[in-house]
Amino acid sequence: MRSNINLLSFTFMLLLTSTSRATTAFISSLSTHHPHFQLIGSRHNTNRLIMSFEFQQPDTQYPYTPPAWASPLTNVPKKRLKLAHLPTPIQLIGSNRSTRQQKNSSTILSRLKELNIKLYIKRDDATGGVELGGNKLRKLEFLLAAALETGCDSVVTIGGEQSNHCRATAAAARMVGLSPNLILRTRRADKIHEKTDELGFEGNILFDRMMGSTIYTCTPGEYGRVGSNKLVQHVCDYIATKDGGKPYAIPVGGSNGVGSWGYINAVDELMNQMESMKQDNTSSDFNLDHVVFATGSGGTAAGISLGLSMAYGSLGPSAADTSCPKLHAVGVCDNPAYFYDTMALIANEMGASLDKTTDQFIREAVTVHNGKGRGYALSTEDELDFILQFSLETGIALDPVYSGKALYHFVKHVVENDVESYRNKHVLFWHTGGALGIYEKGNDLLHKFSEVSPVKRVDVYGSNGVKEITD
Repeated sequence: MRSNINLLSFTFMLLLTSTSRATTAFISSLSTHHPHFQLIGSRHNTNRLIMSFEFQQPDTQYPYTPPAWASPLTNVPKKRLKLAHLPTPIQLIGSNRSTRQQKNSSTILSRLKELNIKLYIKRDDATGGVELGGNKLRKLEFLLAAALETGCDSVVTIGGEQSNHCRATAAAARMVGLSPNLILRTRRADKIHEKTDELGFEGNILFDRMMGSTIYTCTPGEYGRVGSNKLVQHVCDYIATKDGGKPYAIPVGGSNGVGSWGYINAVDELMNQMESMKQDNTSSDFNLDHVVFATGSGGTAAGISLGLSMAYGSLGPSAADTSCPKLHAVGVCDNPAYFYDTMALIANEMGASLDKTTDQFIREAVTVHNGKGRGYALSTEDELDFILQFSLETGIALDPVYSGKALYHFVKHVVENDVESYRNKHVLFWHTGGALGIYEKGNDLLHKFSEVSPVKRVDVYGSNGVKEITD
């Protein structure tokens, strides 16, 4: 036991007597891309592989070393936590069986198959359990490490009424011994304060309250006029003055020059996965032509855009590699100009040292699409139909605020408006989680359920002793 870092580990040795090329390649891949495996050499026709498991305490701070290709970013965090379940898987969507199961010939997958588009999904909805899962947890590994490093005893952050970020922050804060304070933007703020309405326990709010969060409310108008950062600072000042506490301020979505390092790490993870897939005989031709992701506060988009550009060697004077996939950020609120500006600001906070302005680089690196539809967290019938149909065809739940809006807009508008640019291409969609948000849309989907999910009564005894099932 190594008590100095609050870590429990054990090790065992796996002896593989096969000396085939495939076995050796398998072991080398494990030891290269998975830190729990270590190849210690071979002797007497026996490959010796050590595999260790570590039981981590969430509040253990680990020294952080960025990927070598991230050297253009100079403001590097010193520490990180390990809260997420990594690496998250990549799934190829659309088997022959899944398309045959659909009676409607105009399904999502059949259209992709018609265009010979291969759709891969990076499952960042699987970064943690239901209380933690989603893209925010990658950012929180760095943000909460900074909170602990500076001796804070609580956190303050802000988001919408059904904020995935606030829910994940509350849970992760409790895991590392910090008290969560959440500012939720809701049109019902005044009614809740006057006791004529209740905040309730639906979706993400249930988990916010299970984690014992102190919840502050503001209206969308107040949020727009004052700004999210000032609201967070206002509550931080209130806590420090009233309780003598030391709160750590986390911006909306965890999106700043600290949190976005979570997606520098995520890109490194993706690059390792892609390399492993290329070494696999069944995926030797694997490549990506397009990478698509939702953006609501800009941090994930900034990390992915900077990370992939650097990882593919697209920065600096030797930037001759043009193989970087085209990047598509689908905005679920605001407008493209806002996201270009926000990503450039975050790049500056990360210490980006480029041979062009950060604004110019960001605009060349990623295309921001306006996919907000009716507005943030507001769904059209077509969007909800798409989310429901996608779950029927793939078994994957998309949320109505981020991933559902983003994939709907990309497939139904971006692709369909320029079909030939996407025909025969490999597309990776980065699923950022948030399925708890679908609870709020249950009534809007109700009229569809009788068709796709019928309920039947089992007549256990039946008439004349014949067991029946009735509609």
